[in-house]
Amino acid sequence: MPLVDDPAPDRDDPVPVPGSGTTGDEPDAAPGTGAAAVLGVDAPQWGDFGGSRPEPATGASDGTATHDEGTTERPQGQGTLGDVSRETTSSVGPLPRPTTTRRIVVANQKGGVGKTTTAVNLAVALAQGGLRVLVVDIDPQGNASTALGIPHGEGTASMYEVLLDDMRLEDAVVRSPEAEGLLVLPATIDLAGAELELVSKVAREQKLLKALREYLVDHDIDYVFFDCPPSLGLLTVNALVAATDILIPIQCEYYALEGVTQLMRTIQLVGGELNPDLRLWAVLLTMFDGRTKLSAQVADEVRGHFGEETLETVIPRSVRVSEAPSYGQSVITYDDHSVGACAYRTVAAELAARAAEEQE
Repeated sequence: MPLVDDPAPDRDDPVPVPGSGTTGDEPDAAPGTGAAAVLGVDAPQWGDFGGSRPEPATGASDGTATHDEGTTERPQGQGTLGDVSRETTSSVGPLPRPTTTRRIVVANQKGGVGKTTTAVNLAVALAQGGLRVLVVDIDPQGNASTALGIPHGEGTASMYEVLLDDMRLEDAVVRSPEAEGLLVLPATIDLAGAELELVSKVAREQKLLKALREYLVDHDIDYVFFDCPPSLGLLTVNALVAATDILIPIQCEYYALEGVTQLMRTIQLVGGELNPDLRLWAVLLTMFDGRTKLSAQVADEVRGHFGEETLETVIPRSVRVSEAPSYGQSVITYDDHSVGACAYRTVAAELAARAAEEQE
């Protein structure tokens, strides 16, 4: 499995100092502050996903987690990971075109797992590979629009008008400066109130599907990516109904699998009632920290539960990935030699190859 490691830790991550007792792992949540206490439900346990709770990696006499600070090699787990040099540019040549439009929803009700980053960078990588890609920003925060250099201030024709005013997609879709062949349907803050307004609408779960079908009749698109908010409300349901495939980004940390159980239930419900073509297509491990055994253990847990769906390539922690959106760019155009850019290009090629294999 190819791995792209970034030797530079995240700016916010404390680096273990020998003898200091400081680790890059956060302590357990205080009693009464977890999902079970707040929501009144039982949070999923590691045993629910076919494995046991990861044990902290300790090597010092004080129990401090340890790693070799002179290397970024991943600690040994059940899986295998290859190394890609920081200087390597993983160039993606022409990618195979799917015979039909692949409609992929990037969803996970847990926030901060890399949904928007994944949707944006995969879209750019596929577009650079010669494909025509549409990014549908359905998150009221509009982060995908920002990252792709699209203005989405007040008065901008956006997803809100498509869902509530029956505006045609072609009247709201704009071209992104990030790559040729990359189109964006932006989101504005108006979308924050859309879920309440949609409640009274007829066929409210299918508003986006109807608009997208009409658009695809006259527009040749290879991939559509839906960037969803971190919730399972009507906006996300609209994306699930309009999509055919689901890509779930999962962060390589202990709480990674929290929320996935509920997401899978929602997927089954939507698939059974509203969209029988919907399926889990890919799982992407994000924010992998090669300095810790915890990341390796979480990756093994995810692979044990989502076997064939889990992509071989993982996305490492990378400062460049975090910096790029503040410049209104994807990491691929912000620093195309960075490990984050190389990783997302490799994932794009893997997804394109997977789609091509399914067509044979």
